[in-house]
Amino acid sequence: MIEKPCGGEAMKASPIAHRRVLDYAYMDIDTLFRDFHISDQGYSDEQVEESRARYGKNSLSGRASDTVLYRLGRAFLNPFTIILFVLACISFLTDVVLASNFSRNITTVVIILCMLLISGAVRFTQELRAKRVADRLTGMIASTVLVRRGRKWVRVSSTELVVGDLVRLSAGDRVPADIRLTAAKDLFVSQSVITGESAILEKNADTLSQGQAQSYAGYRNLVFMGCALTGGSGEGVVLAVGEDTVYGGFAAAESSRKNRFDQGANSIAWVLIRFMAVLIPVVLIACGLTKGDWVSAFLFALSVAVGLTPEMLPMVINACLAKGSAAMGKKQTVVKNINAMQGFGSMDVLCVDKTGTLTGDKITLEYYMDILGNESQKVLDFSYLNSLYHTGVKNHLDSAVLQCREMPGHERYFQELADRHQKLDELPFDYERRFASVLVRHEEENLLIIKGSIDEVCRRCSSVEYKGQRHEFSGDGAESVRAIVDEMLEDGMKVLAVAYKPLKEATLSQEDEHDFILLGYLAFFDAPKESAAGAIRKLQKLHVEVRVLTGDHRDIAVSVCRRLGIDTAQALTGRELEQLSDDELPVKVERTTLFAELSPRQKVQIVQLLRANGHTVGFLGDGMNDLSAIVEADVGISVDTAAEAVKEGADVILLKKDLNVLEEGIHEGRRAFANVSKYIKITASSNFGNILSIVVASVFLPFFPMTSLQLLLLNLLYDILCLVLPWDHVDEEICARPLEWSGRTLGRFMRFFGPISSFFDILTFSYLFFVLCPSVCGGSFASLAGSGEALRFIALFQTGWFLESMWTQVLILHLLRTPRIPLLQSRPSRPVMLVTLLGTLFFTVLTFTPAGSPLGLTPLPPVYFGFLALVVSLYLLLVTLAKGRYIRRWRELL
Repeated sequence: MIEKPCGGEAMKASPIAHRRVLDYAYMDIDTLFRDFHISDQGYSDEQVEESRARYGKNSLSGRASDTVLYRLGRAFLNPFTIILFVLACISFLTDVVLASNFSRNITTVVIILCMLLISGAVRFTQELRAKRVADRLTGMIASTVLVRRGRKWVRVSSTELVVGDLVRLSAGDRVPADIRLTAAKDLFVSQSVITGESAILEKNADTLSQGQAQSYAGYRNLVFMGCALTGGSGEGVVLAVGEDTVYGGFAAAESSRKNRFDQGANSIAWVLIRFMAVLIPVVLIACGLTKGDWVSAFLFALSVAVGLTPEMLPMVINACLAKGSAAMGKKQTVVKNINAMQGFGSMDVLCVDKTGTLTGDKITLEYYMDILGNESQKVLDFSYLNSLYHTGVKNHLDSAVLQCREMPGHERYFQELADRHQKLDELPFDYERRFASVLVRHEEENLLIIKGSIDEVCRRCSSVEYKGQRHEFSGDGAESVRAIVDEMLEDGMKVLAVAYKPLKEATLSQEDEHDFILLGYLAFFDAPKESAAGAIRKLQKLHVEVRVLTGDHRDIAVSVCRRLGIDTAQALTGRELEQLSDDELPVKVERTTLFAELSPRQKVQIVQLLRANGHTVGFLGDGMNDLSAIVEADVGISVDTAAEAVKEGADVILLKKDLNVLEEGIHEGRRAFANVSKYIKITASSNFGNILSIVVASVFLPFFPMTSLQLLLLNLLYDILCLVLPWDHVDEEICARPLEWSGRTLGRFMRFFGPISSFFDILTFSYLFFVLCPSVCGGSFASLAGSGEALRFIALFQTGWFLESMWTQVLILHLLRTPRIPLLQSRPSRPVMLVTLLGTLFFTVLTFTPAGSPLGLTPLPPVYFGFLALVVSLYLLLVTLAKGRYIRRWRELL
């Protein structure tokens, strides 16, 4: 039985491709080369194209959204455009097909279709712009792979791989496809993305016997897409690409974990749907009973549905996120996933690794000493051999050890040392053992040298060596070790232990890792960054809690955090974390700011617990041990110098590993988020107020207060004006706190501000119906029934309310876009000011032109504009007072 992936999802890869991958584990390499027509020269260009046509491209399902055709469909096909299209079809049937020659009018159909084309074209244009930005930025950090093509090894994008390609892999790579190994040298792989297990597996190129593998872990000659190489190197043949891979079969299930953006969008949509479910039947029944024309009532109810919903919502969201990601691109930040901008805006907890983030990332070897703290050349020699031959993912500590060969006069010494001690075998570092083992040749007997964690190395030692003499590692040996190293740890130094043992065998297994001779210690220093303390203070002012998650010793982490002003009163080690009960874990994790001596699995566990506690979590790291946590976080953040696998798993790549860059990213994310929130809340509440007004007017008026066409036109006008919102200014107090992406407060906002506009709408109705229209038309509507003046009466009324609705909707945008006094304390951006002013003037002037007649608009007398100015002024005053009360009560506006 093949085990399921970590999420418990059943595999959805192509059964044929899946069978092909597993079957070739049992076939020899010659058969593999013959079946796929592979030569030592690799594939030619013609073979590449043939393979791609037969087996597909190396891209997952999400890549479909990168095609122009997909984006075109998404721009024009959504629930709201479908409603508009249905409305156009019904209008065509009633106004053209079934109408008499005298009353036939296709204007409504034409305008609705124009609205569909304009809104779809605007969104499509923005989609393409967002795609170009994303493609350009993603191209900067695209993963590559070494492949044999046309007699030479070349590096190509992993998306260019095809079935049958010969590839080379090395430590730090993320496996780009499902591959049958043809050669392997000390190759170790983490398959946690497939199995959920953190164990490191050794791979080889040996052919399996039938029935040998019972799980993915048993396929020792296969490496699967998405897995990470932690050590060694290998070559192999690509057997499956894209969705046909094991990982591709459930990639959607993995990506669904990062669905905060979709969850928030769905939450907002459901709020609007609930409002529609209540209001639309009310409008239909009210209009049908009072007017007696159920067809017109049905059309009007449909237009109410469209009028209640912000049609441009997806486009405004995309524009805001795309603008934010483009701005971050100019600040040394690559946003791979545009939805991560929302994560930046919502993030309230940032988990960071210590090394390179809080420290300078320039580790130096300060001391190499024996067990009593004296300088020891033998300790340096043995640690040099261990670092030189260790083929796992390169780390700063090994690099610092290898720097010793650059000391003046020592180049030849270390070269001769390496020549005398040739490598035989190794077991790379992993977070279960916490040390690296290297077996080298040495005179009569081979030497097994280990270097790593003080506790783990000492636990496997049975004796110590001092000045060439060996002594038993007594019961108080651990206390003696602590006496030497504790002071260095408290000073913020990283200390490793070095031990060795003679070994007759020329190969190595974990069973050999015992009864070592403790030789001494290495002490490294990585000074805290000068900028880190200031950056942490800035993040704290933004109400982003910084949690440090590190594999380093607790004392080292505490020392560094204290220097940077991070509270260390609550600190947990990985071992202490394991001892907590399920009930204690969420509470303890919530209160702890420093986690030390963690395994990669524990980092993931902490991120999961923080998310379960309701936080939006970001994780910044660059090591292979951070990969799983980066994938699990709401916003995975890495740097351009990280391993390929880590960069591929991250949503955001920093071109400079500096928390100050991240602080700027949070600002950009919150600005984008705030502008989206402005549009949603202000538009939905304004539309809700209009709908309430329509319900009241439909009951008491003998005609529709506004035609369905005018209502749709008004909504489209307002939405087009809102397209400039992504370029609006955002007040600092709005960016000071994380913003919630959900519909939780939307309904409250709509219920609070919507009825205010309804009150002034009803006031306008009364003025138009009882004062203005009778005075212009020469009588009440009842007295004019059946005459041409009655039509003029209706046109005057509808034009009057059209202008009042437009003016109040546009001005309320300026009033509610900021908690401050608009125009005085908070000025909108120039595009927002110009577009709203010009748009309002254009449609006001439109009522005086012949172009307004097909829309049912007619010129109004000057006295109406005096009334309009008074009503709008009173409306803005009341909304200002209401805004102050709303902020006092709920401590927020947007």
